[in-house]
Amino acid sequence: MAYLSDPKETIAVLQRYHFNFQKKFGQNFLIDGHVVDKIIAAAEITKDDVVLEIGPGIGTMTQRLCEEAGNVVAVEIDRNLIPILTADTCKDYTNLKVVNADIMKTDIRELLAEYGERPVKVVANLPYYITTPILMKLLEERLPVASITVMVQKEVAERMETGPGPKDYGALSLAVRYYAEPYIAANVPPNCFMPRPNVGSAVIRLTLHEKPPVVVKDERFLFALIRASFNQRRKTLVNGIGNAPETGCTKEQVAEALTRLGMSLTIRGEALTLMEFAALADELGTAK
Repeated sequence: MAYLSDPKETIAVLQRYHFNFQKKFGQNFLIDGHVVDKIIAAAEITKDDVVLEIGPGIGTMTQRLCEEAGNVVAVEIDRNLIPILTADTCKDYTNLKVVNADIMKTDIRELLAEYGERPVKVVANLPYYITTPILMKLLEERLPVASITVMVQKEVAERMETGPGPKDYGALSLAVRYYAEPYIAANVPPNCFMPRPNVGSAVIRLTLHEKPPVVVKDERFLFALIRASFNQRRKTLVNGIGNAPETGCTKEQVAEALTRLGMSLTIRGEALTLMEFAALADELGTAK
C-alpha cells in the first residue's frame, strides 16, 4: 500500500474523488512522512492502545496509526471523506472504525465504551479554527485518556506550554496545566501541508494528570476567576475580577483577599501561577 505522506499519492487520491477542500472544516492535509513519524513517536503508540483520531482527512496519519495501535477510532466531520477512508486509503485495516460525526457533538465516553479499560490516546491534526474548544472538551470531560498528541498552530502550542510572565501566558495555559503536562515535540513548517496554511504549526503532547496538581475547593469558580483575569489582560486583578459578573466578587473583596495572601494590589493575572490562582479562589470563595 502506498503511504499518503507521499504528496503524489495525496494528489492522486484527491483527483480520483474530485475532492474539494472545505474551508469551513479547516482542512490542511499532512504530506510529510517525517512529520507523521514524529507524531507517532511523540504519542508513544503501542499495540495495547486504542487511538482516537480526530479529523483523519484522507487517512495520511490513520494508515500509520492502524499499523502501530491495537485499535483506531477515526472521527471525521466531512461526509465526503468517508468513502475515501473506508473504501480506498484505509480499507485494508481491520482494526479501524470510521465515524462520520462532529467531535464537538459526540459522546466520546460512549464511543470508546466498547474498548473497556484499555489505554486511550488521542492523536489529531486539529483544525486551527476550533483547536481550543476541542482540547477543552477532551480535558474537561475527564475521559479515560492517557495522552493527547495534536498538531496545532505554533502560537497556540506555545501558549499551552508557557508559564507565568510572557504575553502568551493566559487562561489556556492554566487550563492545560491543571489537567495535563504539556510538551512541544516538534515544530512544523507550512510546506508540510496541502493546502499550505498561513502560519507555522507544532506537535504538542499533553500527558494527563491522574489528579490535578493543585487542590481547590471549587473548580468552576477557579476557572471563572482565571477567565476574568485574562479577559482584559491590562487590568489588575482587583479590577478584572471585581468587574466580572460571573465571579460574584467586589473589588473590595478581591483587594482584601490579595492582601491576606501577601500579594500586591496592582498585580495582574499573567504574574500568577496555577497554585496562586487556586489559593486566591479558595480565599475569595470563603469571603463571598
